[in-house]
Amino acid sequence: MRLLIVGNLKGYMSQAGKIALDRGANVSHVLQHEDALNALRRGEGADLIFLDVNENVETFINSLKQERITVPIITCGINVTSALASKSIELGATDYIPLPPDPNLIAAVLEAVTEKDKSLAYRDPNMVQVLNLAKRIAPSNASVLITGESGTGKEVIANYIHQHSKRAQKKFISVNCAAIPENLLESELFGHEKGAFTGAVARRIGKFEEANGGTLLLDEISEMHPRLQAKLLRAIQEREIDRVGGNTPIKVDIRLLATSNRNLQEAVKEGDFREDLYFRLNVVNINLPALRDRPQDILVIAEHFLDKYARANHISLEGFTPDAIKTLEQYHWPGNVRELENAIHRSVLLAHGPTVDSAAIMLPQGKASHAPEAIKEPFVNPSTPEENAASLVGRTVSEVEQELILGTLNHCLGNRTQAANILGISIRTLRNKLKIYTEEGIHIPATQEHAARAANYKQQGIK
Repeated sequence: MRLLIVGNLKGYMSQAGKIALDRGANVSHVLQHEDALNALRRGEGADLIFLDVNENVETFINSLKQERITVPIITCGINVTSALASKSIELGATDYIPLPPDPNLIAAVLEAVTEKDKSLAYRDPNMVQVLNLAKRIAPSNASVLITGESGTGKEVIANYIHQHSKRAQKKFISVNCAAIPENLLESELFGHEKGAFTGAVARRIGKFEEANGGTLLLDEISEMHPRLQAKLLRAIQEREIDRVGGNTPIKVDIRLLATSNRNLQEAVKEGDFREDLYFRLNVVNINLPALRDRPQDILVIAEHFLDKYARANHISLEGFTPDAIKTLEQYHWPGNVRELENAIHRSVLLAHGPTVDSAAIMLPQGKASHAPEAIKEPFVNPSTPEENAASLVGRTVSEVEQELILGTLNHCLGNRTQAANILGISIRTLRNKLKIYTEEGIHIPATQEHAARAANYKQQGIK
């Protein structure tokens, strides 16, 4: 992983960098946040930033947001007050660590950032078959289209392919095409020259150039506008790109991976996706089964997340009770692995005693597995359809929709992607709805883990 250190702090930041270097990170160091911003614009990239808490954290984070540069930030400081540490979290930092650096703490932070690259727990034969295919085609340079429902782990499989490829020592760059507005995605992918459009305050290297020599993942490529698909097709065919506002073609050498939770063949028929681009991407197709179709993985993955979140929250847990295991294995998991992770995270926080019972898991009722042998006790809704309808009379559709969206978001601990999947809407639609609610002054549930960290720093003194 790539660590960028910003600041000095009597040499302690360099000491933290040496610890990270000893643990396999590629470390670079600048003294001021303006230098860090310029390095990121040049496409030097970072998977994590250690930022001196005495730097202008707010200005730096706002600059990153303005230029759509997404990197986790850990603030660091010497004898920092709890108020200052908490403030940095509220401004958008992922966490705060005190200096002088503790080697174990630095290692834990690095592990947390890179864990998604490693957390591939599986046992089910269906998943074994997928991994065997992924490993077999990884050494080639062929484009790969990874398909499957939201939350099944498509990005994890993409990373697995990269780690087993000849480009494993080079960069792995991911772009979520659904999370970036269409008018900005072109710049994100291909970069732009200074003055190319309003807000282009400096030259910015795009993801194609940043990934040069390595692997580029286009996540949720089905959300890309047809106009931009044409430019992407040319980049794949010619292996060269044009920055927005530029007039000099730039050669790039990348391995391209793409994911989609939609049926792209249907999208082609409907005219939403270019057929020629589909064939360029779909040299190899890896279809990731839903969690309900790999039942032997449920407990394996649940135990992995139980260990992860128990350690993160300093809680000693021995495992699941038989009833909890039955609950996990009978549930349908519409949100797949992402929903399972949130459920286990929640159960760790709610568990009483040395084991997690079914009450702590708190899954929605009425969504048992479709597998006949898994259904032991059918769910009976105590309310009749007439009673349910009566409770909605007098309310507008928008009011009911708002309650449903916010309730689902709260259930998902603020996870937008999982909530969109459960609601059956696109992540873009969900974000647009939440933007409207925010403008109306309505509180939007934040990711619970992020909110809890900020609250903890307010309550604890940090030395």
